[in-house]
Amino acid sequence: MKVSKIFAAAALTASFVSMTAHAAGTCPNGGVVRFGVEPYESAQRMLPVYTDLARMIGDKLGCTVQLYVATSYNAEIEAMRNNKLEFGEFGPLGYVLAHQVAHAEAVATFAGEQGKPATYYASIVTWPGSGIKALGDTKGRSFAYADPASTSGHLFPAYGLSKNGIDPDKGVKAIYAGSHTASFEALRNHKVEAGELNSEEIASAKLHGEYDPAAYVTLWQSEPIPLDPLAVRGDLPADFKARLAAVLSSLDLHQLPEADQKFLASNQNPELRTVPQTDAAYNQIRDLVSTLHIDLAKL
Repeated sequence: MKVSKIFAAAALTASFVSMTAHAAGTCPNGGVVRFGVEPYESAQRMLPVYTDLARMIGDKLGCTVQLYVATSYNAEIEAMRNNKLEFGEFGPLGYVLAHQVAHAEAVATFAGEQGKPATYYASIVTWPGSGIKALGDTKGRSFAYADPASTSGHLFPAYGLSKNGIDPDKGVKAIYAGSHTASFEALRNHKVEAGELNSEEIASAKLHGEYDPAAYVTLWQSEPIPLDPLAVRGDLPADFKARLAAVLSSLDLHQLPEADQKFLASNQNPELRTVPQTDAAYNQIRDLVSTLHIDLAKL
């Protein structure tokens, strides 16, 4: 799937967060700041939580915040590349691409234990009765990835397959479900014989009473992966960019409604806070991209 050269507004699901904007001179776009989020879960689950989060950020920033939950990972990247977003939450691989083509700069991420940047993991799983006993058995079988630009939904599972002698593109019958939730549903309903399942989706499925550990067999698991960065567009005015970075890296998510807190905590954010993050934290992602000979421009 190639990255579109033209950003289409229809490619995004929009939720307008209304609040009193401060003086236009303190915020870009006449007082409006646009916040993009990748579709790592269904929009139905994400919109209420991120609408509240956008409102909280807007209150602290003194700007009106517009929230856009993208329909694909690349749609969010294209939005920033075409100056349609001032900041966004990207997956690690999506961020590496956004940094390369859209001047995205990581400034914050979600906190894990002891206030350190949180991590998560990717895995490859099957289900009892699929006939797959080991990772090598996935060769020639149907396999669900999440999205081509997903770190744990494509990059790491592809790496796991490759390290075990399986071509991640031609060695399995690959489908791209579109999101981690869709990939999980394909596995849960036995629409595919194996596929990716990351720790965030497992936690979310547990929260919604949809995960039975006995229903899945883990074939491979990655090393810890740095969690999604909150990234700002690099060409923002320096004073505003600094203020935005300061807000994004010091959010207390305990101020959100309880249902929002449960959602965010289930997605590897047990401390319910954000902490500063740097671009260098994602160098391991760049190393994997190099190892797999992935052309980011063709994702």
